[in-house]
This record gives sequence, C-alpha cells and structure tokens, in this order.
Amino acid sequence: MRRAAVLGTGQTHHRTRRTDVSMAGLCREAIDRALTDAGTDWSQIDAVVLGKAPDLFEGVMMPELFLADAIGAAGRPLLRVHTAGSVGGATANVATSLIRAGVHRRVLAVAFEKQSESNAMWALSIQPPFSAPIGAGAGGYFAPHIRAYIRRASAPEHIGALVAVKDRRNGALNPYAHLRQPDITLDSVRSSPMLWDPIRYDETCPSSDGACAVVLGDQAAAEASERQVAWIRATAMRTEPTFFAGKDHVHPRAGAEAARALWDAAGITDPLDEVDVAELYVPFSWFEPMWLENLGFAEPGHGWKLTEAGETRIGGRLPVNPSGGVLCSNPIGASGMLRFAEAAMQVMGRAGAHQVAGARTAVGHAYGGGSQFFSLWVVAAEPDQR
Repeated sequence: MRRAAVLGTGQTHHRTRRTDVSMAGLCREAIDRALTDAGTDWSQIDAVVLGKAPDLFEGVMMPELFLADAIGAAGRPLLRVHTAGSVGGATANVATSLIRAGVHRRVLAVAFEKQSESNAMWALSIQPPFSAPIGAGAGGYFAPHIRAYIRRASAPEHIGALVAVKDRRNGALNPYAHLRQPDITLDSVRSSPMLWDPIRYDETCPSSDGACAVVLGDQAAAEASERQVAWIRATAMRTEPTFFAGKDHVHPRAGAEAARALWDAAGITDPLDEVDVAELYVPFSWFEPMWLENLGFAEPGHGWKLTEAGETRIGGRLPVNPSGGVLCSNPIGASGMLRFAEAAMQVMGRAGAHQVAGARTAVGHAYGGGSQFFSLWVVAAEPDQR
C-alpha cells in the first residue's frame, strides 16, 4: 500500500455563533489555513472530501451542493461523507484511502458545523422510525452509559471533574478553542449545575460553530515538502448497530475492534508505551476513562486510574487532549477531524503552547451515533519502515 501523509492542517476560531461568516466562509477559513500550512495552493489539489454531521443540525439539506464552488471542488471530484459525530475522522480516513490507492496525489479534506443556524438539541431528540425516543439530546442518551461505567469500574465520582479541569485548562493554551478557562477548579466543576446525572454543566461539551481542514499527500508530495509532515501509519473504521441484543454501550464492540485493527496495521503492540499523544473524542468528561479502556490503553475498569494519577495530563505518561478536545470546541461535523488534525500537529511540532515535548507518534479518535461509528488514525513523525 502506498504511503500517505498530512502536509498541513487548518482550523477556524470556534465560537458559539460565527455570525461574521457563512457556512462557505467558515469552511474557507479552515481551508485557507490548511493550504498555507501545507505550502501548497489550489492548483495542486486533485480532489475534495467534505464531511458533515446530520443536515438537520443546520436545516440545510445536502450543503455540499451549494458549497462545491467555495471549497474548491469545481472541476474536481467531490465526495460527501456522513457518519454522525465521527464524520470528521471518517472524512480524513476516506481522503487517506484515495491517496493510498493511488487515485490522487493530493487531497483536501474539510469538515464543518454551524450549529447556531439551527438547534442540535432538537435535531438529536426527534424519533426516527423504529427507534426509541431520546427527548434530551446527546447528554440524555449517554448519561445512563456513564452511570453503568461508574458502577462497573467502581470509579470515584470526582473523575469526571478531573477530566473537565484538565481539558479546559489545556484549551486555555489553544488560541482556536471555544472554551478557554485557565482558572477552572475541581470545586467549581463539582458545584456547577447537574444536567444529566452524573454529567454536570462544566463536564459537557459546548455547541460550536467551526471547521477543520487537512491537506493530504502521497509519498512524493510529502518528501517534496519543506516542512515536517505527519506520516499516516494506519487508519481504521468500524460500525455496529445502535441497538442489538447484548450491545455493550460502555465498551462498544466496534470501537474495540477498530482499535485492534489500528494497532495491528501500525505495528503497535503496547499502545500505552508506544503512543505519545492521544486526541480522543470526549464530549462528556467521563468518556476519557471509558475510551482509554475501549481503545486498549488500559484494562477494563482501570481507565479512571490513569486519569486520577495525572497520567493523561500534558507531561504525563499519555497526554490526552492537550488541545482541550471536544470539551472545549465542538463543531460536531468537524470535531472528529479536529482530533485527527491535532494529532498530526503534535508530531509535526506545530501545536504551539499545547505542544507535547518529544511527541513522535499520536492517535486521533472519533465516534458517532449511538456509540456505533468509530474512526481512528495513527500518525508519526517518520514513515513506516516495515
């Protein structure tokens, strides 16, 4: 299989409402930064892959139709990807596959969300055919799974607050982050209002307008780059139904299988020892320990122990979400790509104030739907020599 690499990344400033730009302008803000970071221009882009979460989030059906010109797809192949909240990661993986298959030399991947133009809570609470009503958005859906994890792992009740403090302080180092709270404390998180037991206000993600873009290239493009690139060691995607007999919402089968496939493809036998940074999709703080276990960084029931010991902080054994993660910026369609882009930024040494010293290998993770869509990639500062 041919090698592929991230040549450049770009993202917008994430805010509750970006009234200064349209959806097209939002995408172009991220795209222009990615092209500049990659040291390339439109003439070298062979194809465009667009990612977007449910169209109901803005109330615009098939936005790729009117965005085609603005995102540079006129006269080029354009693909639209949709896998619920994991779509940003899936979009990057689909774009990578076009490089690895030898179809294109350089591909632009872009994902966005402009939630301020509709109501994501309403969109997530409708009752599709043959499914159970939620009535309380994503938080109401996932809170029972978090309670199940706490019981199963015998986790102390303050773990969620620890994650929130860590990620929000990390976000204060990220100039693009929506929420930047350098003075947040454990006490302030634990005294914030309860939204969906056990999820408190300061333990949940914001609703953001934002976009992210990455420029991907083949081996020749990567070797011609004058800047450090992020070599894509492996990608993986897995899916399972929202509901089926025996489904484990705490430890989803699709997530675990995607992780096993990823580590095997990347030649990684001990993720905790061999990965330097993890950008995990953590929309509610308790998902950090859950995903640490699901992805194989910790044994079942032990993920919270890594968090409590401070091992997931910048400077710890496995820094998780040094960018602030989804708890600080959540333009849903772009949130997964932000995880992938931030992982690439770490191994390229371009993460600025939230750079993890010596980061050479990083993982980006995204999940979506009812914990049913999973996308992952591993990026490294050097190409795979196997």
